[in-house]
Amino acid sequence: MTSPSPSKPVSSEDIVAQKYDRCLADLLVKSGIGFSVGVVASVILFRRRAWPVALSTGFGAGAAYADCDRSFNPARIPGVRVLQQQPQPPPESK
Repeated sequence: MTSPSPSKPVSSEDIVAQKYDRCLADLLVKSGIGFSVGVVASVILFRRRAWPVALSTGFGAGAAYADCDRSFNPARIPGVRVLQQQPQPPPESK
């Protein structure tokens, strides 16, 4: 039986790298889904025009950008308020 090892603090570089990785994966997935929807819409509805593919791919990339922006700047999430801390007075010595 092994004892649980103490958890190491996560460096800020690792946190930023994880956020970038998540953003890149989200961009690929959402752009890919948008591309797929655009191809289907182009074939079925718009007689094989190119603009539905470009438009839906752009929508997917825009949604991924918005999610990534919220990941790096949580103050942009609707309903979130950032409160400033009041400076603490120095303790008085007797």
